[in-house]
Amino acid sequence: MKKILFTSLILAAAGIVNAQQPVPAKKQSKSVLLMNGICHVGNGKVIQNSVVGFKDGVITLVGDATVMRLDLSQWDTTINVAGKHVYPGFIAPNSTLGLTEIEAVRATSDFNEVGYMNPHVRTQQSYNTDSKITPTVRTNGVLVAQITPRGGRISGTSSIMNLDGWNWEDATLKADDGIHINWPGYYSRNWSEDGPGPYERNKNYAERRADLEKFFAEARAYCMTPKPAEKNLRFEAMRGVFNGTQMIYIHADNVKDIAEAVTFSNKFGLKKVSIVGGAESYKCTELLKTNNISVMLARVHNLPMRADEDVNQPYKTAKMLQEAGVLFCFENSGDQEATGLRNLPFLAGTAVAWGLEKEAAIAALTSNAAKILGIGDLVGTIEEKKQATLFVSDGDALDMKTNKVTHAFIQGKSIQLTNEQQQLYDLYSEKYGMDAK
Repeated sequence: MKKILFTSLILAAAGIVNAQQPVPAKKQSKSVLLMNGICHVGNGKVIQNSVVGFKDGVITLVGDATVMRLDLSQWDTTINVAGKHVYPGFIAPNSTLGLTEIEAVRATSDFNEVGYMNPHVRTQQSYNTDSKITPTVRTNGVLVAQITPRGGRISGTSSIMNLDGWNWEDATLKADDGIHINWPGYYSRNWSEDGPGPYERNKNYAERRADLEKFFAEARAYCMTPKPAEKNLRFEAMRGVFNGTQMIYIHADNVKDIAEAVTFSNKFGLKKVSIVGGAESYKCTELLKTNNISVMLARVHNLPMRADEDVNQPYKTAKMLQEAGVLFCFENSGDQEATGLRNLPFLAGTAVAWGLEKEAAIAALTSNAAKILGIGDLVGTIEEKKQATLFVSDGDALDMKTNKVTHAFIQGKSIQLTNEQQQLYDLYSEKYGMDAK
C-alpha cells in the first residue's frame, strides 16, 4: 500500500511539474552565431545571407556572410538559419500583460488602482512573471513589453519588462519610464443595450481639464521647490516629467483631444510627450511633427471612430503617419488586450497590406517603439553593442500563415518556445491521431 501511495505521489508531482510555466532561461554562457539568415535589422535595412553573433547577452557581430571571413572555431554554438528571417525582438507598448490573467475574474487583475490622480502608482513591482499569457506572446516574437496601468485621470507610472525572468527584478529592462494621462474627452457618447449612441459635447470637459491643469501646476511648483516642507508622494512622482527624464503618455483618440493635449504639453513645458491611441492622429500630422510628438497607434483592427469615416481608415493610418514623417509604433489596447497581444505583429501586417512599407512596419514594432520608450540604446535593432534580444522565424513574422518562431533570445538567453495552448494542442492531436506539426 505504501509503494502504491508513493508511486501516486510521484506521478502527481510529475503532473504538476509538467503543467508549470516554461522555466526562465539561464544567463548566456556560450557564444552563439546565426548564419545565412535574412536579417531585418529594424531600421529599414535588410541583410541577405547575414551573420549575427552575440556573447554574454550582447551582439558582437553583424554583417554579410558572403563577404566576411569567419573563424567558426571562435564560436561555441553555430546555428544555420538559411532561408529563415532574423528579427529584433518585437516591443509591445501600452500593455497590461502580467497585470491581468482572466479579465472576467477581478481578483486576477491588478492594473487599476483606486483614486483619480495616481502618478505614484507603479506597475514594476506588480508585474507577474508567472503569467500563463506571456509564453503565448513570446511564441510570436514579442519579447519586450511596456507594462501600463489603467484607470483614473492619471493612471500611474509604467515600466518596461523583458518577457523572461524569475521575478520582476529579473525582468525589468527600464523602471518607471513614464506617466500615463487619460485625456478628458471633448466629446462623449452613451452606451446602451443597442450599442453606442451618438457623440455629444462633454459638459464636464472644462471642469475635468481644469482639474488636470491644477494638479500639474501644483506638481510643477512643488518640484521647483528645493526642500518642500512636507513630502507629497504624488508630486514627487512627477519630477521626471518636468526635468525631462520621463515620458508623459497622453491617451487620446479624437483629433480635438489630441490638439488640446499638445497645447497642454506646451503650456507646462513637457519635454517628452507621446500620444497613445491616436485613432484620428492622421488628421493632425503636421501638428504632431512640428511639436516632435510621437504616436502609439491604436489597434489596427478597430472600427473608425465616426460613422461617416472610411471603414478601412484604421488600416491606412499607419501609412499616412509614415508619409507625414511622424514617429509611431503599434499598440494593442482594448478588450482582451493581454491575451490578444500575441497578434501585435499581425496588426502591423494588416497595415502593410494597406500600403505601409514592410520594413517600416518592422521598424514600428522594433526601433520606433524603442525610441519612443527611451530604450533605443539597448534594444530595437540588430546592431553591435546592443542587447541580443532577437528571434528567428521560418517565415514572415508579420504574416499569421507563415510565421513560425524557431529560436528566440532575450539578452542572449535562449527562450523556451512553448506554452500551455501548444501543449494542449499536441496532447489532443496525439489523442485523436492528428498531425501536430
